[in-house]
Amino acid sequence: MDFFNSALGKNITFVRPAYFIISGFIGIPYIKYIYVFLFFVYLVSVLGNTVVMAVIYLDHNLRTPKYVAVFNLAFVDLCGSSALVPKLLDIFLLNHPYIPYNDCLAFLFFCYTCLSMQSFNLVALSYDRLIAIIFPLHYQVKVTHRFMLSLIASFWVFVIIVVLIAVGLLTRLSFCKSVVINSYFCDHGQIYKLACNDTTPNSVIGVLLPLLIIWLPLTFILFSYSYIGYALSKVATVQERVKAFKTCTAHLSLVTIYFLPIIITFTMSSKIDPNARIINLALSSVFPPMLNPIIYVLQTREIKESVKKILKIRKKSQITVKK
Repeated sequence: MDFFNSALGKNITFVRPAYFIISGFIGIPYIKYIYVFLFFVYLVSVLGNTVVMAVIYLDHNLRTPKYVAVFNLAFVDLCGSSALVPKLLDIFLLNHPYIPYNDCLAFLFFCYTCLSMQSFNLVALSYDRLIAIIFPLHYQVKVTHRFMLSLIASFWVFVIIVVLIAVGLLTRLSFCKSVVINSYFCDHGQIYKLACNDTTPNSVIGVLLPLLIIWLPLTFILFSYSYIGYALSKVATVQERVKAFKTCTAHLSLVTIYFLPIIITFTMSSKIDPNARIINLALSSVFPPMLNPIIYVLQTREIKESVKKILKIRKKSQITVKK
């Protein structure tokens, strides 16, 4: 991060604390029960996303461009939950609120990267549905394995660069007042507000981050489904409309679960109690990774059939071994 720690070719000395203190919830009784609940949510998330990735890997019929994006979504959900929840439990449940400076920035980087990739994975899936419904005859040509892998790789590169810039700009800040972060993790906005030198670049990136990782993907998704809805309205029969729409229900459920709590929190942040804001953000960080695999298993015919097929093969092998 030396690039960020110099200006006009001159070295600058920054005052960096040895550690930050994560404050978390304030004045809520029996708060430890919430953390225990988050632990069980985390276990379900790990199990569910592992199952989805294993099913896609084991069933060759699911190795399509669409399921490349679904596999990446499950991978990101697994990584995001593993980056956030174990550390959150260590801080609050085991009472270790002190986090070293460098560890806090690393914590921020992994949480923001996974959170951002969740939204961009939904963009990849919405593009897949857009082409499949609007240009069904050209789907095999337009949405190939190479294209989907390139699209997801470009999203990873973009997100990592943006988050690295945000983290890098934090390293040029001096902290000479409070080191208490009023959040449940090392939140970018809460950290730079503690600085006592110029935070203008951080304020700018603080405005750009939600635009790039929330509003831009959401705008594309809304445009895609508006166009799909317009195209379906011209289809002759109601049955064809319903059949086409059913292929989008799983993805629309994921979009709602991911974006709705975040939008409510950001648009009403000044009116929401700090504890309520933290609870809402915490739940919006851990619930989508838990619900995503459940939704895909319950609402996606291919995955349900694949799970049944894998279970039948396992039962037959067990019967053969017993004989």
